[in-house]
Amino acid sequence: MDFIATYNFPASVPAVWNLLMDPTAIADCLPGCRELVPVGGDQYQAELTVGVAAVSGTFEVTVALVDLVPPQSYRLNVEATGTPGFARGTASILLRPDGDGTTVVVAAEVQAGGLIARVGQRLLESVARMTMDGFFGCLAKRLGGAGILGSS
Repeated sequence: MDFIATYNFPASVPAVWNLLMDPTAIADCLPGCRELVPVGGDQYQAELTVGVAAVSGTFEVTVALVDLVPPQSYRLNVEATGTPGFARGTASILLRPDGDGTTVVVAAEVQAGGLIARVGQRLLESVARMTMDGFFGCLAKRLGGAGILGSS
């Protein structure tokens, strides 16, 4: 599953970058995240509780931030495993100035397997978009904004 989404923030590129690098803010805004623990360098581990239709479970997640070009871009590599299956993916994150704010473009590629993949590709994409919209909306509120101005 591949998708692109765009989010607008009411803050400067450096302010948005700093927020996206803050493990506490990430954990607070990521639905189902119990904690995000640094494990060295730009790698983190988390435990997420996720529910998709009749499939729900807890996932052990490893996240790595790579190819960092502060405050413009980075790539996120994610691996998640749990009883309902697995998910792996990458997301390229691009921050660009937009007037007084910042536009964040996310281009993601995700693969899922096991029971969670059997719920259907359309449902998984819908849940992924909804989760990202909620996540970025929460982050935007932390910067004093109303949240998402656009998602594609």
